[in-house]
Amino acid sequence: MTQEAKLKMMTPQEVLDRRKAVPDLLLLDVRTQPEWNSYHIPGATHLPMHTLTARLSELDPQREIIVLCEHGVRSLNVARFLAGQAGFQNVCNMLGGMSEWPGPIESGAGNSEERSI
Repeated sequence: MTQEAKLKMMTPQEVLDRRKAVPDLLLLDVRTQPEWNSYHIPGATHLPMHTLTARLSELDPQREIIVLCEHGVRSLNVARFLAGQAGFQNVCNMLGGMSEWPGPIESGAGNSEERSI
């Protein structure tokens, strides 16, 4: 199966609906620490893009993962990497990113990098 065939795209509203249906869904926020501190989705996991390769083993390649960033560009690159080179089976990119997120947000360090994935 090709990388593009494995990689899904979802709107922020679709992600919000999916999250309600699948409570243990992994929302992987790849933004920088200052962006995360400014605001993020409660319960999301913060793994900045620049730390991905060093922390790849923390992610379960069988788990459903929705990758997000501020506008959907960095997350698309991370999602392509996960679905292609890293061989992850169920990866989705959130189109439009946090700038279009319709759901709840919180600010502060919250569940930052120390959160168990």
